[in-house]
Amino acid sequence: MKLTDIHNIRGIKDAARLKLVKWSNEVEELGVDNFYIVINTFENHYQTILNFFVNRATNAKAESFNAKVKAFRAQFRGVTDIPFFLYRLMKLCA
Repeated sequence: MKLTDIHNIRGIKDAARLKLVKWSNEVEELGVDNFYIVINTFENHYQTILNFFVNRATNAKAESFNAKVKAFRAQFRGVTDIPFFLYRLMKLCA
């Protein structure tokens, strides 16, 4: 639950940084090996993660669009009419 509380902090990047450091220290004290992967991910990408707290923006929409394109491509393997394929893709996702 503490990680969820950190996620819900609004607009204060420094407060989020302090809480993430405190959380990672508490998890390290527990000594659970599975959480070390999460802590290493946070340490390697902390600047990008903290940028989320500035304007709460993610790339979820872009990831969703990419997933739709991949699913559509998989459905129409072997299409020879590329302009029609792109037209269908535009109509599906627009």
